[in-house]
Amino acid sequence: MTDSQKSDETAADLTEVTAPVADQADAVQATAEQATVGETVAQADVDQEGLAAQAEGGEVPVAPVEAAGDESTAIQSPAEEAPAPAPVPHPAARPAPSPAAFAARPKPAAAAPAAAPAPVASATSLAEAAKWGRVEGDGHVFLTIDGDEHPVGQYPGVSKDEALAYFARKHDDIVAQLLLLEQRISSKAPSTDMQKTVTHLREQLAERNMVGDLRSTEARLDTVSAQVAELEKAEKAEHDAVRSAELAAREAIVAEAEEISGQDPAQIQWKTSSARMNDLFESWKTAQKSGIRLGRSNEDALWKRFRAARTVFDRHRRAYFSQLDSTNSAAKSAKEKLIADAEALSSSTDWGFAAGEYRRLMDEWKASPRASRKDDDALWARFRAAQDVFFTHRQAANEEIDQEYAANLTVKEALLVEANSILPVKDLAAAKKALQSVRDRWEEAGKVPRADMGRIEAGLRKVEDAVRHAEEEKWQRSNPETKARTNSALSQLEAAISGLQDDLAKAEKAGDQRKIKGAREALEARQAWLDQIQRSASELS
Repeated sequence: MTDSQKSDETAADLTEVTAPVADQADAVQATAEQATVGETVAQADVDQEGLAAQAEGGEVPVAPVEAAGDESTAIQSPAEEAPAPAPVPHPAARPAPSPAAFAARPKPAAAAPAAAPAPVASATSLAEAAKWGRVEGDGHVFLTIDGDEHPVGQYPGVSKDEALAYFARKHDDIVAQLLLLEQRISSKAPSTDMQKTVTHLREQLAERNMVGDLRSTEARLDTVSAQVAELEKAEKAEHDAVRSAELAAREAIVAEAEEISGQDPAQIQWKTSSARMNDLFESWKTAQKSGIRLGRSNEDALWKRFRAARTVFDRHRRAYFSQLDSTNSAAKSAKEKLIADAEALSSSTDWGFAAGEYRRLMDEWKASPRASRKDDDALWARFRAAQDVFFTHRQAANEEIDQEYAANLTVKEALLVEANSILPVKDLAAAKKALQSVRDRWEEAGKVPRADMGRIEAGLRKVEDAVRHAEEEKWQRSNPETKARTNSALSQLEAAISGLQDDLAKAEKAGDQRKIKGAREALEARQAWLDQIQRSASELS
């Protein structure tokens, strides 16, 4: 970002932030301008009255006189506080005005006498101003601070209230500027020149040429000065944070560029990485143009690293593609040989051997280095065409064989229906005999088409599994060891039930309800176990 762009952006931000302050300041400025206009008119009236007095030999009105740092005084205008014109000489000592000048003098209205200049109202009331100042009869005004009086100036020819109001307005001007400064601070406006304004206001207060609560204003000014210092501190912290973020962003660009350039040239994705390196370079240029300045040393060091990473990347890319060109010819030669072998096998009718050879050639093709994309695609099309010729011939031969096996399929489907009639198995011996008969005729029927082979074999296997499962269940029921364990469990349960029946009888005789309930629950549980074991034993018998 150029300096002019930054200046424009800062000005725009300041305008947006200080808009509410400016609205309030306009009111203060309007009051000040109103006062200035009134004082200028008053001064003009004084000058005109002076001309009239010159012409008519009358008295000349006098502008207010303000006290300097010492006891000397200077004549100043109420509006501009600048030195007034030199004192008008006595009528006897000055030349008379010309008739033309006298005729040009404005004539006062006949109905009303010339009035004294009207002062602009002060923001501080006269009662408030009277707490901090007083006016003598000759227009001298004094300020009271910490119990001591200080002369602030003189405004002769007006009333005491008007003289006091004039010097109170000077204090109001300071307060208005202080208010504007407080509003700028509260709105977080840029702190540029704020401390300079504080210093200027402090110097104006130190001149003691106004009437008002100067100590209170000085205390507010001290508070504002501390707030400005805090605002400057916050702005510096924000600036440092932005600068740190910008530095981190630049570091990230450089680090990613170094990471890309540090990859193995044999493994890197050149198209993706080249595009990413270009994006990083554009990001760098944008940050360099529009981002915050990081200092010459930081920017130079980061640029050297970034430039070095790009240089290494470009060198690796050129070397890689140079090597790629040299290996492309070797890859083409190797794949040309594989294509020749594939084309030689395409007319073979030894289906099993040729299919195995094609698998081997495919493995070699995959292991071969790649040529350029255009060359590799063309070579692959030739290799695939040779395979397609062979497999098309084999498919045609298989279809011819499948037509011969169609009659066998009809026989086996009829046998499969016969086998399914065995299920469910009720007579194991008869089922085994029927299944064996089906198996014998199944083998005699021969092969079926390849597409139906899985379905037919799965159907017969289902019947075989059912017969085998029935045979296993019969053996388990006739197992002597299983019978012995069942009989032992029956004996134990019968003994336990007999004991529980005795316990229940004793509990009922004793009338113990708790024992009666426990004995009944235990007896019911043992009886349920006994019923289940008895059913299992009946199945084994």
